[in-house]
Amino acid sequence: MDLFDKFKLGLQKTARKITGNLESILKITPRISEELLGEMEDRLVAADTGTATARAIINEVQEKMKGGEKVDYGVLTRHLREAVFERLVKTHKPWNLSTPAVVLLVGVNGAGKTTTAGKLAARFSSDGRKVLLAAADTFRAAAEEQLTEWASRAKVEFIRGAHGAAPSAVVFDALKSGLSQGIDCFVVDTAGRLHNRQNLMEELKKIVRVAEKAAPGIVQEKWLVLDANTGQNAINQAVEFHKEVGLTGIVLTKLDGTAKGGIVVALHEQLGLPIRYLGMGEGLDDLVPFDSKMFAEALVPDSGD
Repeated sequence: MDLFDKFKLGLQKTARKITGNLESILKITPRISEELLGEMEDRLVAADTGTATARAIINEVQEKMKGGEKVDYGVLTRHLREAVFERLVKTHKPWNLSTPAVVLLVGVNGAGKTTTAGKLAARFSSDGRKVLLAAADTFRAAAEEQLTEWASRAKVEFIRGAHGAAPSAVVFDALKSGLSQGIDCFVVDTAGRLHNRQNLMEELKKIVRVAEKAAPGIVQEKWLVLDANTGQNAINQAVEFHKEVGLTGIVLTKLDGTAKGGIVVALHEQLGLPIRYLGMGEGLDDLVPFDSKMFAEALVPDSGD
């Protein structure tokens, strides 16, 4: 399966939400009308693009098409696809992970941080990077066990601390030890909540500071891992984490299991944060690098039935 096929499969449910049965509707009423545009806007909102973004997209489509003009599915969806793509490409520029680099994964529990950390380690390792996985979620034993297994599968270095140890101390040790071994890519899994009185955001900010101290001058990526099923609440999460730690990107997981893939457009439009990777399934190769063109084409496909 090539990369575009992964996008099509992963966004299949969302695409159906937006364009399903649209061809049949246009065969019956093949003209642009307020009712048709309202229907398209409702579909975009249902796919979690957000009300303001959906309205802006439909306004752009309307401007490109003369009122009352006969139209077919291909013309309508081409304009819709272009409006989506233009929003995505504003934020998502050509990008490559620096060498060396520290990738801190943050987010709430259940979003898929640990699995994402493992898959990223495997991907970066297959790209020829020398990778170290660091288990800084020291309060959840399952996370450490998962990462141990991922490190073995990906054949990468792995470091963990004692259960309940200070997460920042684990990160410091991982960076110092890794740099001495020639590691050029650090992937750090962090906690989604802490089982003590310490504030999560304060601990994350401490990790950021400690990482800068342990590896001065090395590029530090701070990626928020979001569950696509979260919908519009993902915006609130992104706002909070960005305010506290200064995010550099987003990884959206479980996209194949939801019809809310429009949240990708909303995140770009409202926050201006680039999507780095999308989780399109459970397989090792199902964490795919984001591509604006492929995303727009899969979200608004050539055929809706």
